[in-house]
Amino acid sequence: MKAKIILTALAILAINQLQARVKLTAVPEKNSTTIKMANNRETLVTEVQTLTLQQGINKVDFSWNGVSIIPTSIRLKPTIGTKVKLLNVSYPPAENALVWEISSSEALEEKVSISYLLNGIDKLTDYTLTVNKEETEGTLREYFVIRNFSGENFEQSNILTPNEQTIKDQSIDTLETKKLLLAKNSGVKIKKVWTFDSTKLPWDPKDVDGNVNIPVTYEIINAESNKLGKYTLPAGKVRVYQEDGSGSTIFLGEDNIKNSPVNDVAKIEIGASRDIVVTQKKMQSKIEPTKRDTNNHMILHNLNEMVTVKIENFKDTPAQLTLIENIPNEWRLNSCNMKYELEDYQTLKFVIDLPPKAKKELKMDYSILNIR
Repeated sequence: MKAKIILTALAILAINQLQARVKLTAVPEKNSTTIKMANNRETLVTEVQTLTLQQGINKVDFSWNGVSIIPTSIRLKPTIGTKVKLLNVSYPPAENALVWEISSSEALEEKVSISYLLNGIDKLTDYTLTVNKEETEGTLREYFVIRNFSGENFEQSNILTPNEQTIKDQSIDTLETKKLLLAKNSGVKIKKVWTFDSTKLPWDPKDVDGNVNIPVTYEIINAESNKLGKYTLPAGKVRVYQEDGSGSTIFLGEDNIKNSPVNDVAKIEIGASRDIVVTQKKMQSKIEPTKRDTNNHMILHNLNEMVTVKIENFKDTPAQLTLIENIPNEWRLNSCNMKYELEDYQTLKFVIDLPPKAKKELKMDYSILNIR
């Protein structure tokens, strides 16, 4: 059974000192409906409707059955003129209804805005990314998914997304789900990055009886210079496809991205690869006493360590490796042959560009200080 919101206008006429309620219209003309999807808890619905009012005091009954309206959120506001005034609102007992008392200086048709919060409507964001064969650029499609469990049917309504985008003239019944194409962005530049985190992956491929699978990520800058950057890309699932050069596509994988503000980087993990081999070894670990007690017992020491990381690109094309190294506690870097960025006080990030078939080696000499 379809749930309905019923709006009824009544007039109060003075007849021999008695008041009588007279029904004027059962279903006023609905001019427009806007569904504002700000969050997944409550949805703001605004309807513009035309009421036929008589001169004097009118009562407008607003009732709902099987619809998840929050009663205290319902508001009515005339949209034009000063001839109509809202006097009060009352809630009949044991009913899903309220009654507005409206004063009109003359008989007229008045447009009013009726707004309310509605439970049971939620939203999702889905993406598809189709990259070229070279994996250098692609087309990003953004879909807005709306699911209606509210009990209310909407016809020819405008949907306002959290990014203030308007999807016009959409109908969606209760228990219905719709997936709507919100944006299609072609020519989006992609950076393919391999990430070796030394705290998570084996240091030596021999330890796993073969090369280590290194996670691979597509990085996309959400900026106008990259055909994006109009708004924050909402969190959602991304399905990635690649053109195969013969007019078809292959499925590479899927990942969930976080909210990506303008000028930030959206990262999509598409799987793992053995095209790059990383072999890390600790060449030295030496204790250096720094403080002794009166009995010449060591109470503080430094730990001096040397680490080498050999990196080999087996691809016929250039590649970029992000190498994550961790040095715990208080430390001092004695020497390092590559540039790095500090992610936090103990995490070093190396961005290493690898030509085709190239080999590189990182050497680090550091001391972990003041160990008890």
